[in-house]
Amino acid sequence: MSKKDDLRAAIRGLTAEYYQEAFPETSFMPGISQVPVSGRVFDQQDLSAVVDSGLDFWLTAGRFADLFEHRFAKLLGLRDVRLVNSGSSANLVAVSALTSSSLGERRLKPGDEVITVAAGFPTTVNPILQNGLTPVFIDVDLGTYNVDVKQLEQALSPRTKALIFAHTLGNPFDIMTVLAFVRKHNLWLIEDCCDALGSTFGGRMVGTFGDIATFSFYPAHHITMGEGGCVATNKPQLTKLIESFRDWGRDCWCAPGKDNTCGKRFDWQLGTLPFGYDHKYIYSHIGYNLKLSDMQAAVGCSQLDKLPAFIQARRDNFSALRKGLGDLEEFFILPIPTPNSDPSWFGFPIGIRVEAPFSREELVQHLLSAKIATRFVFGGNLTKQPAYRDANYRVAGTLDNTEFVMEKVFWIGLYPGLKADAIEYVVDTFHLIVNDLKGRA
Repeated sequence: MSKKDDLRAAIRGLTAEYYQEAFPETSFMPGISQVPVSGRVFDQQDLSAVVDSGLDFWLTAGRFADLFEHRFAKLLGLRDVRLVNSGSSANLVAVSALTSSSLGERRLKPGDEVITVAAGFPTTVNPILQNGLTPVFIDVDLGTYNVDVKQLEQALSPRTKALIFAHTLGNPFDIMTVLAFVRKHNLWLIEDCCDALGSTFGGRMVGTFGDIATFSFYPAHHITMGEGGCVATNKPQLTKLIESFRDWGRDCWCAPGKDNTCGKRFDWQLGTLPFGYDHKYIYSHIGYNLKLSDMQAAVGCSQLDKLPAFIQARRDNFSALRKGLGDLEEFFILPIPTPNSDPSWFGFPIGIRVEAPFSREELVQHLLSAKIATRFVFGGNLTKQPAYRDANYRVAGTLDNTEFVMEKVFWIGLYPGLKADAIEYVVDTFHLIVNDLKGRA
């Protein structure tokens, strides 16, 4: 080994030692320790990975990005994965890719409609609007909080070109019914899997059913890069478009620091450019720069090793919460896994029944006092959000369940950082609070 290699090994060793001092394990103390809804779960290997990448000082996507894309594609059983800087950017790239003129009659054009749900996260909807398209909002089912597939035909119009649905809180939507609708009407399907890495439907990973799938690696999600996301597809034509919209809209597919991958860098004639114009500076789309750093990808590679344990921990925590709160169903609508699915749960949603003798606000305030964090189901009814006050959208059918979600539903955490003692504390605290609120009614 060279001195450089010796120093790198020594630095990585010191990084592991530093981790032990900087991030010691702490015991859970009921009523004192916080119970977050989510959080990063990392170890000395993750810290060492980011330091190892930093020593390369190759700050854009590089060897770790290549490795992650290869491993993640293999995990999903898909042909291609392309990293981006966030799950939100992944959705933007996915929708934008379908606007390319290279797709002919199937391309999405301004004014075309994309069906989605109103009870969701803004960045599933924003790319539709940002591309001059029209979101068509439909309702969700209570318990699963996924698309109400009975409204699909009602939402259809001659301008319908695509659907984009998230697997809400890790619970897969009714994929087979959605796929039958998509195939019947020759539509595009984007699966937003940002909350659902590792969830399966019929034994098959979500993200492998649609034309394009998106994932997020924000600290709240199943694995983390800090920021980061990816776009996955089985279709080479879409991979080229995904890369183009991610990388400034360029026509060239050379990796950073590379050139002449096509073997005819100065032999192209595109647009009205002169023949032989440098292919590295030919642009076929109005794109973005949405790449991530190799340091982020290095963390992702390390986190992938832990993914099976993370998924199992989420499922175990879900089961403990579902069993522990099962005797409170007269007050709560507890989560229902979609039939034929095995969710890798992101959170544990709870709906307050209309006949319950307390409100969501009362319960949430008591939980916060007990150090148990909560979140609403993202934007609630997005049509009520100020951002969409002047947006061009259409509502198909009623949004009654979406209104219920906005007013009565919240979720609590079950991420791998919560051990059995924390979950037990949450269950016990729910019983104490419900008994107290019930007694006051």
